[in-house]
Amino acid sequence: MIPDKITKAFNEQIMHEFYSSYLYLSMAAWFETEGHEGMGRYMRVQAIEEMSHAMKFFDHILERGGEPELLAIEKPQVKWDSPLAAFENALAHEQFISGLINDLMTLSIAENDHASRTMLQYFVDEQVEEEDTASKSVYRVKMVGDGGQGLLMLDREFGSRVFKIPPTPVLGTEAE
Repeated sequence: MIPDKITKAFNEQIMHEFYSSYLYLSMAAWFETEGHEGMGRYMRVQAIEEMSHAMKFFDHILERGGEPELLAIEKPQVKWDSPLAAFENALAHEQFISGLINDLMTLSIAENDHASRTMLQYFVDEQVEEEDTASKSVYRVKMVGDGGQGLLMLDREFGSRVFKIPPTPVLGTEAE
């Protein structure tokens, strides 16, 4: 049985993960309306990945006899001053999520909830990757500046990103 404190905290994290999905989908919409279809695709993939993260928490609660509660999701930002500003926002958001995951790990240790600790280790590792990817994206956008051929080439490269199904089944799919 999952402890009540963990269930409450995981329900809040589900909301944060769905907000993350909304934020990245909002970025995708902005990029695409600005003519950066590759960056838009990149953010669409990020939105799907965040939704899969929410489902991991949702499924963990259910598997342990708890009750998921879907909390209200705040409307995300819809415009950015530049591609760089959007990617910097993405990095800051991932750093915020890393802090939340670390707090959840601390709580699972305090509650002596080893099953949640094991599940959370995936997210600890995932956030290292998320921050690294976002940081490198910021660096690359800074390198090419606000326009020109460099931004066009980078947009094309960002557009090659695809969603990789996580190791556990998500949304009725099978992992390869």
